[in-house]
Amino acid sequence: MAGRHLTTYLNDHLGGSTAGLELAKRTRANNEGTEFEPSLARIAAEIEEDREALIAMIQALGARPDPIKRAVAWAGEKLARAKPNGALIGYSPLSRLIEFEGLMLGVSGKLALWRALADTAPPALRSFPYDELIARAEAQRAELERCRIEAARAALRGAAVPVT
Repeated sequence: MAGRHLTTYLNDHLGGSTAGLELAKRTRANNEGTEFEPSLARIAAEIEEDREALIAMIQALGARPDPIKRAVAWAGEKLARAKPNGALIGYSPLSRLIEFEGLMLGVSGKLALWRALADTAPPALRSFPYDELIARAEAQRAELERCRIEAARAALRGAAVPVT
């Protein structure tokens, strides 16, 4: 039973990382030329690496990544784009703030995953570098918090985001 639960748990996080990667790519594209672009490019690449680690973990357990969960997460991220953002069309400062908050939620969930696995991994998953994965997620969260605060200032006080 525990093996099935672990595979389901990993596949749930893989679905979340699929949505998170799409959100990270979109946020990076929406912030081209801003002070946020370098951080977002790095974080998107790291989220992709973390997805690959999740796939490797699922395979190490002798299971397959669940294509339905990944497809639903991908579609859900696309649907989330349709929400009002304070601008009739286009990208607004509020869009940026909401995207950063969404990314922070995803990274926080990933951090919880890595911490749970570091404590409970079965033999097939003990070789994964949990300390590195945890440290990377903590660094992502700290960088996203810095970006989120700047985005909040722009969205809620009306300040411009500097272009680099």
